Amino acid sequence: MRLSALIAAAVLAVGLATSSASAQAPPGPERLVLENQQLRLDVLPSLGGRVLHFGARGAPNLLAVGEEALREQPRPRVHSNADNIGYLGHEIWAGPQRDWWTDQAVNPARRAAAAEWPPDPWLAFAEAKVLTREPQRLVLEGAESPVSGVQLTQTFAIVPQRPDTVELTVEMRNVRRTAVARDIWFNTRVHPETRIYVPVAADGSGVRVRSDTDSAYDGLVSSTADGLFSLELLPPGEGTQGRRGKVFIQPRAGWIAGFAAGQAFLIHFEHQPLARIHPEQGQVELYLDWKPGASPTGLLELEVHAPYETLQPGEATRAHEWWVVRRYDGPDRRDAQVAFLRRMLAEAGVE
Repeated sequence: MRLSALIAAAVLAVGLATSSASAQAPPGPERLVLENQQLRLDVLPSLGGRVLHFGARGAPNLLAVGEEALREQPRPRVHSNADNIGYLGHEIWAGPQRDWWTDQAVNPARRAAAAEWPPDPWLAFAEAKVLTREPQRLVLEGAESPVSGVQLTQTFAIVPQRPDTVELTVEMRNVRRTAVARDIWFNTRVHPETRIYVPVAADGSGVRVRSDTDSAYDGLVSSTADGLFSLELLPPGEGTQGRRGKVFIQPRAGWIAGFAAGQAFLIHFEHQPLARIHPEQGQVELYLDWKPGASPTGLLELEVHAPYETLQPGEATRAHEWWVVRRYDGPDRRDAQVAFLRRMLAEAGVE
């Protein structure tokens, strides 16, 4: 056989092998995108309807995302001994945390230990079924969880007449033959350098700060000036590498605002009286793990609890969040951000 024919045959063989390998490789999980001229939101049904991108269109992602976990474990196995996987982004938990593993039969060891970690794997990363896929509306049905005893249906929709706003609706349904007591728990992870504001009482009441200090971490530093709670990213004390802790807040109104990456965003929700929130939680909770100079520098969780309710078999409850995003090109100063925020709240019709 002539040399040219041998080369052609070798190239064809390589091409066929590559084509065959490509045909056999499973496709990567598909992200569903809601997008218009003002915003973009990416949702991953393969991880329970987790949100992995939110921001103004063409702007950086406001969410903190575990890219390594997404790359290395794109399709995790869901089982009763599963640990947490750091995909981050936005997801839904079932509160309260103290009851995560106490009312289930699939993992007796975690039940006996009254384990408060990890979160329910069926809610965290079991694949959700796509019920509706429209240009500006998605509806996803999650798996029935043998741990929490509930099933989540999530709806994501760009609000008509409000192109800067996405509405997130969560329905939690009891799939057991007995009653369950749960709350819908929104958990949105952002970069720790994000400047966050939460409305609180003028005297700072309704705020409980827990600093999780050890040899590596200093405590949290906060402010309640002007009736707005914020975390202050002051350098950690000598001998420590960062700041870590959690804040439990009974807010004065139903919203959280943030500034990062040339954007301002608003998460608003149905404000609840203290009596409707589980006593070990806050309607708003902030968790900070920040190590300046590290890569990545950590995360900041923006958590919102809906009312704690007892659901009879087949009964369901619902909760909502509305996410608003705008470009912000003002200075990184509290006075300028608060002035911009006041206008943003008024235009969104949020008190």
